[in-house]
Amino acid sequence: MKGKILLVVGLGVGYVLGTRAGREKYDELKSAVLKFWNDPRVQEQVDHAEEFVKDKAPDVAEFLADSAKKMVSQVAGSKKAAPTSPARKPAGSTRPASGSKSASPK
Repeated sequence: MKGKILLVVGLGVGYVLGTRAGREKYDELKSAVLKFWNDPRVQEQVDHAEEFVKDKAPDVAEFLADSAKKMVSQVAGSKKAAPTSPARKPAGSTRPASGSKSASPK
């Protein structure tokens, strides 16, 4: 449905921009769109859509909140359950294990 609406809008914009008549055709197109939008059948469907959104919005919000809480608890639980590895030395620190100092020229 969204794709069809975008197609119609795109065709309308292309028509207006591509025509030489300009403002006159734009006004005709505008009046046709307003006539369509103000049609009682269209407004009835708009009202149905608004009611549907109002009815479902709390359910959707609750579902999203519950899902977010589950994800947070899973992430927090996986960090606690992760095995701890022994501390490793950084890769850049390489010292001789013998403890002897290298001779430097004097």
